[in-house]
Amino acid sequence: MKKTERNLSTSEQSIPLFGHHIIRNVLMSDLLGKDHESILYWAGKKIARQYSQESLEDIIAFFSKVGWGELTVLKEKQDEISLELVSPFHKEKVSVSHQLEAGFLAEQLEELKKHMTEAIVQEKKDKAIITLKWDRKDPIKY
Repeated sequence: MKKTERNLSTSEQSIPLFGHHIIRNVLMSDLLGKDHESILYWAGKKIARQYSQESLEDIIAFFSKVGWGELTVLKEKQDEISLELVSPFHKEKVSVSHQLEAGFLAEQLEELKKHMTEAIVQEKKDKAIITLKWDRKDPIKY
């Protein structure tokens, strides 16, 4: 992590949710058009590679630290996990796509499980349910 990023990661400053909304949901949507959600998903994967976490607990803490919301494990099986995300946007009753977070989670779980992983998002009124599935027959080869 670069020095400026280290300083930012420990800063107590916060950005108003409205400013975050304008950049993420208004500007990015205008710039990316119909590909907005798929590009956000791949951007989330890129961010995950840059800010790799070592455990699910670290991932949950990361979500809180960057202001993406409260992440909770709902259920876990051999080849999938369902997580509930309550973001600051949910608390303000603002509808947004959570593809950025889904891409981040897919990449993080792929690293942790060592198998190809995909995320599916179900947007609800007051939360998002993100289900991650990995293929145990498709290990990552390094």
